[in-house]
Amino acid sequence: MNLVKKCIYLSVMLLLVAGCSDTEADENGSNVSESNTTVEQAEDSAQSGDVASEEESVEIEEQNEVATESSVEEEKQVLSQYSAQEIEYARVWLQLGPNQDIDGLYVEYIPSGTPLNPKDETSDAYPEDVIQLSGSRLVDGSITYSGNGDGTINVYNVSKRWDGVYPVEDENFYTDIIEGTEAVYVETGDPDEVKALIELLEAQI
Repeated sequence: MNLVKKCIYLSVMLLLVAGCSDTEADENGSNVSESNTTVEQAEDSAQSGDVASEEESVEIEEQNEVATESSVEEEKQVLSQYSAQEIEYARVWLQLGPNQDIDGLYVEYIPSGTPLNPKDETSDAYPEDVIQLSGSRLVDGSITYSGNGDGTINVYNVSKRWDGVYPVEDENFYTDIIEGTEAVYVETGDPDEVKALIELLEAQI
């Protein structure tokens, strides 16, 4: 009898151990499944976020293109009646003019070979044709430059009126001015402001 009881007891213990193992396996399988689901959801969310971000970027680019096209079209409409030279003069003054509150914008064409300083017989001459823009008053300042035909200009550091004692003592004075020209890209500027300056233009030949 004792042997029978021991066999029965051993069988019960084996069944209990097997049941616990199955339960743990089920729980572990459930945890792994839940973990995989969470990872998949995170990946789906990240992919959705990337797609949304790309769509937003495309939309912003399209809006910028439309705005640029509208700006160009507006500029054409406002400035369509003026010549390329008139627009250039106004843009140069709008960007570089010392004084924007002027009564008139004067344009003087200076041919190559003209002395930088007509008051000084030792003055070097302009190596190219240049344009000098100025206001109606000395306080308005001036801009002397040559165009490069690519949207940039060469700006000469010269004054509208030369004051001082001549000839200058520094024999490199005028050479330094010519060699020290500054290349500047001319911005398009606000078309309405450009138009207002064009209407102030007066040519001096």
